Amino acid sequence: MKTVLLTGFEPFNKATINPAWEAVRALEGWCGDGFRVEVRQLPCVFGEAIVAITQAVDALQPDIVIAVGQAGGRPDISVERVAINIDDASILDNAGLQPVDAAIVADGPAAYFSTLPIKAIVRACREQGLVAGVSQTAGTFVCNHVFYGLMHHVAERGIKAGFIHVPFLPEQAAARPDNPPSMDLDDIVAGIRTAVEVTLATDTDLAEAGGATH
Repeated sequence: MKTVLLTGFEPFNKATINPAWEAVRALEGWCGDGFRVEVRQLPCVFGEAIVAITQAVDALQPDIVIAVGQAGGRPDISVERVAINIDDASILDNAGLQPVDAAIVADGPAAYFSTLPIKAIVRACREQGLVAGVSQTAGTFVCNHVFYGLMHHVAERGIKAGFIHVPFLPEQAAARPDNPPSMDLDDIVAGIRTAVEVTLATDTDLAEAGGATH
C-alpha cells in the first residue's frame, strides 16, 4: 500500500480561507487501488512550515508528497518545476516574519527540480477541461520555502515530490477590487486528484514541448 501525503497551508495575509487547504482536506481519507492519502495543514510561517512537512514525511514515510499552495492572480493549476534556495518575502508571514535575500539552507544547492511527472499531470488535467500549466517559478514566499525544504529533505530517498499552486476561489476573487482570476473548488480538487493519480501511474514524464505558463 503506497502512502500519498498532501499538504496545504493555513490562510495567510489576513485571509479567512486558503483554497490549497480546502482542496487538500477534501481528499482526506481517499483510498484507491494500492494507495491511501494522508493530509496535513502547514503553518504559513518561514521555518515552521518546513519543520511541519519534514516531520510529516518522517512519520508517514510516504511514497509521494505533493505540497499545495495558493497563487492569487494566477488563472491555472500551476505545476511547479523548480524550487530555489532563497527567501525574499514581499509580505509578512503569519508570525510577522519577512526574510529578505536569505538562503533557505545554508550551503544548499541553488535549486531542486520537482520529481513529479509535471507535464503528464498538466496534460491529464487539460484533457479533463481543467486550466493547467507548468510553472517555472514558485515565487520566493513560504510556498517556495516549503517546496525547497521538502526536496532537500527527500533528496536521495526515492520519494516523488513536488509543489502545485492553485488560484483564488471565486469568493476570494469577488472580494477584491482587481477582480483576479479564480477557479471553483471542485475543479481545484479534481486537479489535485488527477496529480495524485498520474503520479502513481507514471514512471517517466512526458517529453513534449510547451505547457509553460509562468
